[in-house]
Amino acid sequence: MTMTTTPVRPHALLVSTPFQGHINPLMRLGRRLAAKGVLVTFTTALRAAVRVEEDSDGHERAGFRFERLHGGGLWEPEDPRFSDAGDMARHVEAAGPAALKELIRREAEAGRPVTCVVTNAFVPWALRVAGELGLPRGMLWIQSCALLSVYYHYVHSLAAFPEADDDAPGRSLLVAIPGLPDLAMDELRPLLIYASDQYMWRKMLVEDLGGIRERVSWVFVNTFDELEHEAIAALGEHVQVIPVGPLIEPETDGPSDDDGCIAWLDAQAPRSVVFVAFGSLVKTGDDETAEIAEGLVSTGRPFLWVMRDDNRAVLFQGTLDGLKAATLCGRGKVVPWCKQAHVLAHGAIGCFVTHCGWNSTAEALAAGVPVVASPRWSDQNINAKFLVDVYRIGVRAPTPVTREALHLSIEEVMSGPEAGEMELRAASWKEKARAALAGGGSSDNGVQAFVDQIK
Repeated sequence: MTMTTTPVRPHALLVSTPFQGHINPLMRLGRRLAAKGVLVTFTTALRAAVRVEEDSDGHERAGFRFERLHGGGLWEPEDPRFSDAGDMARHVEAAGPAALKELIRREAEAGRPVTCVVTNAFVPWALRVAGELGLPRGMLWIQSCALLSVYYHYVHSLAAFPEADDDAPGRSLLVAIPGLPDLAMDELRPLLIYASDQYMWRKMLVEDLGGIRERVSWVFVNTFDELEHEAIAALGEHVQVIPVGPLIEPETDGPSDDDGCIAWLDAQAPRSVVFVAFGSLVKTGDDETAEIAEGLVSTGRPFLWVMRDDNRAVLFQGTLDGLKAATLCGRGKVVPWCKQAHVLAHGAIGCFVTHCGWNSTAEALAAGVPVVASPRWSDQNINAKFLVDVYRIGVRAPTPVTREALHLSIEEVMSGPEAGEMELRAASWKEKARAALAGGGSSDNGVQAFVDQIK
């Protein structure tokens, strides 16, 4: 008689740094793994400034669980010390390992032994813990493959990078990296590699990428093959990356109508609305916020503006009567937060004014929405370059934005001579993103291959 045993369900533990822009893509990867039969536990040192939309700690929903990382001396979510990013990162790196080891022990005692650990960048301590416990490790790179290639070539000295202050006349300040267009110093300068006052982040990044080939079995990237084929192929000579993007909220989730955004959009004409959002970390100054307000009003077009709470004081300035009038009559709507991917997918959106963070870039491409790019820092200049010069679905506005430049940029995207072509190219990227995520697409194949391995 042959004895049969029930195979143990693979259990992936996902560990994120507690920034919203890092949490969202890793959670979305987790849900895709859960949909393929993997038990997924997501954890982070939760803090009051981020949203994790799960019912409660430990509750399993369709194979996905959230467990707040706690113990080991970690601060409670409401602790005000979390408000400083540097203090937060230093504290989590110091206290996180003990808390993570305890979480893995509890999971084993509950009959859910962890099969593998997947992190995003800036939590190298979690990879160290997994290595100490003999667990296979993966990393999700939440930005573009192009940026991963830039950092990888920098950390491993595989390209000739100019010095941060190298601006000698007549000297070439272009960096050539296989699979990428030549990058100018101005596009590289805002990147972390030149931020001397953020040594801690640079140190963690160097640790993440310096030994990635030896320590990490799977390198996932929030992109899809059709979008960055050349970059993926070229970097594959050094690191085998697995495209799994765009990691966006599935349409089947249905939109949440926070602050009535969807209902308001339902009342607007197709492709008529200017959507403005600069992410969860960018704070525009009062002067620039006022310029954006005047620029939006001057177009005469309906607009939806996601304005952070710490920017909203400008709404009470007496000089912004036009903005107040637009919102009172319903032509404009200002909200503190929305589900960005769901808003972008709405048929009323005709233009996206964005800071060009990678999540926003991927969501715009997946929704087929042309952009006005106003990058701020980090990878945003490179993302803007690809949106405008490579994918050709938008125009670039200056940073900081002025009312005249914003007005002209919006009109160029929505009604200028190239507007129709931009819209067609954006629609093409939307279809390619859908195909990548569908069964048999490049991203679906990447997720399935990982699931097959850990099973």
